[in-house]
Amino acid sequence: MRLSGSSLRHAAALSVAGALVVGTLTGAPAQAAPATPASPDQATALAAALGDRSAGTYAGADGAMVVTVTDDAAARKVRAAGATPKLVTRGANELARATAALDSSARVAGTAWWTDPATNQVVVSVDSTVTGAKLQRVEAVAERLGGAVRIEREAGTLATRAAGGEAIYAEGGGRCSLGFNVRSGDTYYFLTAGHCTDITPNWYADAGQSSQLGSGGTGSFPGNDYGIVQHSNAGAADGSVYLYDGTTRDITGAADAFVGQSVQRSGSTTGLHGGTVEATGATVNYAEGSVTGLIRTTVCAEPGDSGGALFSGSTALGLTSGGSGNCSSGGTTYFQPVTEALSVYGVEIV
Repeated sequence: MRLSGSSLRHAAALSVAGALVVGTLTGAPAQAAPATPASPDQATALAAALGDRSAGTYAGADGAMVVTVTDDAAARKVRAAGATPKLVTRGANELARATAALDSSARVAGTAWWTDPATNQVVVSVDSTVTGAKLQRVEAVAERLGGAVRIEREAGTLATRAAGGEAIYAEGGGRCSLGFNVRSGDTYYFLTAGHCTDITPNWYADAGQSSQLGSGGTGSFPGNDYGIVQHSNAGAADGSVYLYDGTTRDITGAADAFVGQSVQRSGSTTGLHGGTVEATGATVNYAEGSVTGLIRTTVCAEPGDSGGALFSGSTALGLTSGGSGNCSSGGTTYFQPVTEALSVYGVEIV
């Protein structure tokens, strides 16, 4: 068995349907990309330096990084730095206040929210379980926030899944995906979802539990969704992701995802699938509790993909947390950023 990276997990069917609360965006379209476009990291740093005069960044259809701005002076700085400015009406502080209001008043299981820099709004998704009084509660908060927030309906149920990519098996039952192999000095570990390490600290490479893969697992969930397990055999920890066509992809490092980025994930239930990053910093309210700071993608997944790897090229991005939908009709999946787990545990990608 290749103990490379894997990915995801998913539940019912996703289709982002009509907005229940719709805000309008008044602003000029993004201008033509500069001759030397800025990198995603440079665009992110530029938006941070602008503070409330920006509301985030994303990759445009042509791949150039777009930086939202609230005034012409900020737009000139963006152009000078090699990025494409887009004029918007709301700065970072207004969107942060909207998110804070949702955090304090709308934490209902089956909901999620994130900032969409392209529309200059905070988007709230509600799954099929959010009805009646629960839906009215979310709508009331959104209405108070006006055009800064819009609500979208998702079919199916938002949930975590204990199963996975290149499968790892929990002592006593349960299955998840190995995310990425990592190390600290000469000690080797693997990363997976925190809701997986909540099941047991001990994991096996086979369903019959005759070959121990790792022990001493620990994690953080809810709040975060990352976990780490020490390998029983360091020789089993290679630094690749299985692509389900008989080949692997070498993973050479890790980075933060950005909106508009093309990504892939690998899972034992559904194999290799790709999609696009729709948001970063998303909050998801599972039945087990809320998780913040997640990557939202259009990648599909199904039960059996949880805990595995999200990557772009040779770069590790995330660990599968949860979502809704399937790989027949499509879906939405959320990932724990891998950079946070690497920092917390003081480890590096193998």
